[in-house]
Amino acid sequence: MRESDAGGFAFERLDVYQRAIEFLVVVARIISELPGRNGSLVDQLRRAALSVPVNVAEGVGRSSVADRHYAIARGSAMECAEILDACRVLQLANPELLADGRSLLLRVVQMLSKMCA
Repeated sequence: MRESDAGGFAFERLDVYQRAIEFLVVVARIISELPGRNGSLVDQLRRAALSVPVNVAEGVGRSSVADRHYAIARGSAMECAEILDACRVLQLANPELLADGRSLLLRVVQMLSKMCA
């Protein structure tokens, strides 16, 4: 995939990238609901969620070590899933919103697992 072919970046056309960006929107909504004394949880979730599309994009840009970046993105997605689970069991955010995030993450992890193979 060449950037000039569609007037954009190659990574932007990947479904995994699009779902990861969609997850960032869900994360922003979840973070807005978290009670004030959860700063470390907010920071961890924000950084892990951002790591997913960043590493996908970097993997596309560095084909010689792409698998490594996709594996890092997968690990960050798994980290996000755990944080969402912690939010669920601690009853810190809307269960439906957490379920939406989890559903997106499952799809992202499935795609990244195939990309790492």
